Amino acid sequence: MKGRVIYEMHVGTFTKEGTWRAAAGQLEELARIGITVVEMMPIADFPGNFGWGYDGVDLFAPFHVYGTPDDLRAFVDRAHSLGLAVILDVVYNHFGPDGNYIRVFSDHYFTKRYEENEWGESINFDGADAGPVREFFITNGRYWIDEFHFDGFRFDATHEVKDSSGEYIIGAIGRTAREAAKPRDIILIAENERQEGKVIQPREKGGDDLDAVWNDDFHHAAVVALTGKREGYYTDYLGSSQEFISAAKYGYLFQGQPYFWRQGRRGTLTFGAKPEAFVSFIENHDQVANTAAGERLRFQTSPGRYRAMTGLLLLGPWTPLLFQGEEFGASTPFTFFTDIGDAPMREAIRKGRFESLARFPSLATKEAQDRLPVPSDPTVFDSCRLDFSEREGNKELYDLHVDLLRLRREDSRFREQRTNGVDGAVLGPARFVLRYFSEDNQDDRLLVVNLGKLSELNPVPEPLLAPPPGLEWKTLWSSESARYGGAETATVATQNNWTLPAEATVALRLIPRQRQQNSRNQRSS
Repeated sequence: MKGRVIYEMHVGTFTKEGTWRAAAGQLEELARIGITVVEMMPIADFPGNFGWGYDGVDLFAPFHVYGTPDDLRAFVDRAHSLGLAVILDVVYNHFGPDGNYIRVFSDHYFTKRYEENEWGESINFDGADAGPVREFFITNGRYWIDEFHFDGFRFDATHEVKDSSGEYIIGAIGRTAREAAKPRDIILIAENERQEGKVIQPREKGGDDLDAVWNDDFHHAAVVALTGKREGYYTDYLGSSQEFISAAKYGYLFQGQPYFWRQGRRGTLTFGAKPEAFVSFIENHDQVANTAAGERLRFQTSPGRYRAMTGLLLLGPWTPLLFQGEEFGASTPFTFFTDIGDAPMREAIRKGRFESLARFPSLATKEAQDRLPVPSDPTVFDSCRLDFSEREGNKELYDLHVDLLRLRREDSRFREQRTNGVDGAVLGPARFVLRYFSEDNQDDRLLVVNLGKLSELNPVPEPLLAPPPGLEWKTLWSSESARYGGAETATVATQNNWTLPAEATVALRLIPRQRQQNSRNQRSS
């Protein structure tokens, strides 16, 4: 996972055409700006002309609307020719409700041992006659690797994949996929709402041997910090400086503490896990759509704060993920849409979606509910298609992302992602610093983040800000550069004080302390 930058893509809305052929035409630009992994949202076939893909029913057939199987192969081949990996989002926690005829073949695909999850019946991975069911899903993993040369998977909602077998089914699918891919290495990522550390522990220590997990904690803290919204599943977050420091050092914020939103404890310890094992983001398909109108995060906060948070995301020690269009400040929304089912099923889906969003009090009122987009409306789907002309129209935001990805790729410290290689300190409300250590401290970096007002630190009783003898800090990069639409800010660090520009993230590097040498020369003369 080290060095990876992930780009989440929904093929149907990524381009105006909504096909693999059209998407393949954009891969060269993604590679140019520094993306290394394309994460494709689910493509297992389902009835209808559009949808997110999480209600697939034919797991061995690529979605017919996006093109032919050979078009998918050509997409992956084109990505590989550009040095891009392609991983597939797979759904092994339920079958979709429309076109699901699996029970015709056997009742043993499903189990009553566990309650239904919010999407459908639980799949039988550990009950009577579970062997053939496990083989079906393990074979499906091999299929995508063998037939289309995918470079791994993102396993959707593994907390709803119930299995008490000696080898957890997700681990078994991953193990078999690795064997099928040899000699290639593949990437295995899990979404796990319970934040169970065993997912990324090695198999010899009783883990599932996956490479990484999505880290919703970082996203939730970021949204609270940027918007002040603390409702629904944001309730347990403060958006505080310490949360970002802890995310940089430990990954998950909740590793067994009380979690009031779920009325229980959440998570298990992940101390010692590699920093790249935590995939962090400020946008993904779920989180953008859960704003109801599909509003992008940049429209919910100030431009300065958004630039500052983007700097933290792309220079942090974790593995960053961008959602399609985020890199150029897409104004197009991304909402929940689905074309499956008859009229009663569509109404049931609409009702269920609206009830789910009502978990946020601001979306529970009649006025808010009346404004929610109807998932089966084709115009809702069409409105989510990206407009690539915004790459030029929003050039300042595009330059911001391109420059950050280059700095992350080329800088000796920001690219390192060393275990225990970062420490941090709170500098005040909405202000903190991360220090990236080199072996001898001569090549350290600082990342100073201030989401609040202009601030001067005087005195400065924080050792993480101290340069080694004979060296001083110099600005390496600032989110307030005029190139990105910011106000060119003054020097952050001098021999006398520290000035933290408002709503900004600044990276600093070490240089020889020239001014001290000059003052000596003046005294001797």
